[in-house]
Amino acid sequence: MGTILTKASLRLPSDQEASGRNLGRDELTNLAEVIASGTLTSTKGRFVKKLEEEFADKLGVRHVYACASGTAAVHTAIAALDPEPGDEIITSPITDMGALTPILYQGAIPAFAEVDPKTWNVTAKTIEAALSERTKAIIVTHLFGNPCEMDEIMALSESRGIPVIEDCAQSLLAQHRDRFVGAIGKIACFSLQQGKHITTGEGGLVGTNDDELARRMNLFINKGWGYGDANPDHYFLALNYRMSELQGAVAVAQLPKLRQAVEKRIAAAQDLTKKLAGLRGVEPPYVHSGSVHTYWKYCLRVNSDIILGGCEALGRELKARQISCAPRYIQKPAFMCQIFQEQKTFGKSRFPFTLARPEVLQYEESRFPLTHQALQNILVLPWNENYLEQHINYISDAIHDAVFQTRS
Repeated sequence: MGTILTKASLRLPSDQEASGRNLGRDELTNLAEVIASGTLTSTKGRFVKKLEEEFADKLGVRHVYACASGTAAVHTAIAALDPEPGDEIITSPITDMGALTPILYQGAIPAFAEVDPKTWNVTAKTIEAALSERTKAIIVTHLFGNPCEMDEIMALSESRGIPVIEDCAQSLLAQHRDRFVGAIGKIACFSLQQGKHITTGEGGLVGTNDDELARRMNLFINKGWGYGDANPDHYFLALNYRMSELQGAVAVAQLPKLRQAVEKRIAAAQDLTKKLAGLRGVEPPYVHSGSVHTYWKYCLRVNSDIILGGCEALGRELKARQISCAPRYIQKPAFMCQIFQEQKTFGKSRFPFTLARPEVLQYEESRFPLTHQALQNILVLPWNENYLEQHINYISDAIHDAVFQTRS
């Protein structure tokens, strides 16, 4: 069917530029101070240290370190656990590649767990099915801002003595049973990338309550160099993942705005969910009782038995209405990407895949039916804290119109 525009298109605020961000005078004031000081490195400046202290206080953990990106945060977390080559780290097949390549860089093997059909998160049951004698750690991704069921996951973790890394890149201030995600597992990773709840363009944070892991994380971010030690040295293989004072200055100004940004995202999402109630062919995000979803994005589940052409057809209708949605999110499970299918890593070595158990490299669709089903049905809507009632009404009307156009 042809697209029918029932009203003039409305330009939505976008987190890719000023309309969807809350950057302003506070950030400029801090940046001016950094420039005037001439000290742009965090090893000498004050803003990155201030960010680390304030974020640790907000999250409720003892140690937080800033780094260059969310990917750097995941890499730092894995390096802190110091896996042996060929060790396995359980993770989700529905995640950004930046959460997977650090596993390979540390010589470990991503072991993919199936996802929950409602939340698209990994669960204790799917994690347990992926465990082996080589499992070194479990990474849980709180996808789109929706917390994993952490009680069951932590019970499994503690019973097997396997640490949990929480990937909170999309879930700042999300909660599971009154606890912030990131304060539940052994290590937490966060992102401050352009489209996250608060931003420094690029940037990351890692947190933990474990003193020994904190020491290794700090060293890894600093090339293994023991700043402040009596006789410092480069103690082990590590990178320069430091955040600059320019990023730190922006982050310190952004952090006090986080709570309000999250509250606005939640309120707007709840409003849209109410407006879509009962609309045949699409379902709003599912949130477990006791969890607080903080809506990095708002994701629809599209019933392809009702919507002709499924999420892709519905997405085309919404894009025609100037809603820049993403059918299928990452398009295909992460393990279907070339890096995994052709094992393209270091030269022609295929390392560390050469150390893997054959069964952990079996990526057949029959092993991950729910993952494939999720990506076939998911439609990701853009979301940010600057949406007003008029924007939510426009999105709701557009979805209703698009469903009418595509419904069988």
